[in-house]
Amino acid sequence: MKLKTILIINAISSGLAGVLSAGFAQELSNLFQVNTKTPFIEIGIFLIAFAIIVFFTAFKSPISTGLTKLIIAFDITWVLASIIAVIALYSSISIVGILLILTVSLWVGMMAYLQGTNLKIS
Repeated sequence: MKLKTILIINAISSGLAGVLSAGFAQELSNLFQVNTKTPFIEIGIFLIAFAIIVFFTAFKSPISTGLTKLIIAFDITWVLASIIAVIALYSSISIVGILLILTVSLWVGMMAYLQGTNLKIS
């Protein structure tokens, strides 16, 4: 798969996750069994902004190595922050919330890996 394709997939999945997180913040707070929807809105806004940057990067010609490395760094940071969040919040969120965090983290980690592998090939 080409780097451009992987970046587009990352942009679409990040944007969709952002819209769902912000748009369904109350439902997610219920699912996570927490009393506030603010973190879901904030994460949603961040993901929408991130998706725009990733989408822009995918359509640069040539694709910017620096921006791609920054995207990979954000993806790796997301994975590490997810692991920390699960450890820190384990007793205060639902098992469904933990599983959602870990599932998204696996997807983001795969995006980072594929982007990094294809950046070396390009």
